[in-house]
Amino acid sequence: MRQTNLDDFLNLEEQNKELEEKIKQVVKKNKQSEEILFQQSKMASMGELLGSITHQWRQPLMEINSLFMPIDAKLKMGQNVENKEILDSIEKLSEITKYMSTTINDFKNFFSTDKQKVTFNLSTQLNFAINILSSTLKKHNIKLEIIVKKNPEIYGYKNEYSQVLINLINNAKEILFLRNIKDPLIKITLNKESNNAILIIEDNAGGIKDSNPYAIFEPFYTKEKKDGFGIGLFMSKLIIEKHMNGYIEVVNDKNGAIFTIVTPLNTNL
Repeated sequence: MRQTNLDDFLNLEEQNKELEEKIKQVVKKNKQSEEILFQQSKMASMGELLGSITHQWRQPLMEINSLFMPIDAKLKMGQNVENKEILDSIEKLSEITKYMSTTINDFKNFFSTDKQKVTFNLSTQLNFAINILSSTLKKHNIKLEIIVKKNPEIYGYKNEYSQVLINLINNAKEILFLRNIKDPLIKITLNKESNNAILIIEDNAGGIKDSNPYAIFEPFYTKEKKDGFGIGLFMSKLIIEKHMNGYIEVVNDKNGAIFTIVTPLNTNL
């Protein structure tokens, strides 16, 4: 009888070990799946951002061309060119190239693989995201309204937080464009409540056309998506929940969708 109990115990211990090993394998596979989805999200973002940088550089390049066309015309016609005109053009050229250099740095920083947690405030990363998307918003005549009630600091991966903002703003832009909304608007509010930082993104595109608004956070959700894999919002939710210890909420109101990003205030933990 005692031997039987010992055998049962050993069998149970062996089964527990096998179960633990299976759990480890499942966890490993889940992490691998998340990494694959994260990389796919990065690639999708890269395509969108490369399109954005094309728009952002087109206007400065046209301005550079227009700066020297009058000077070139005068020289070809044998007319005198004032030193002031040349100096003014050079000064303007310096401003434009500085802007283009800043744009390149923004894109380089966005795709940085640096995973070190740092302290940052909401407005800094919001401005970073807006600088990247500004040209595509202007292209579609989308008005951007920013309300800063409070500007709290949080602690985490700032590039990933920027990716979330870019995904949400770009998603709102896409829906506004697809639905051909008159006077399209994206409103962003920064605030702080209790021990949390709050960032709210609203649009006037009419809301999420799904009985379950949270379905948009499912991987590969493509309803009303013009193109892409539909993983931007899924990855945004994953980043905020698992990497920032926060959460994202979404609701419809009479005008459109409201996304609320809630993250803990900076605790340096």
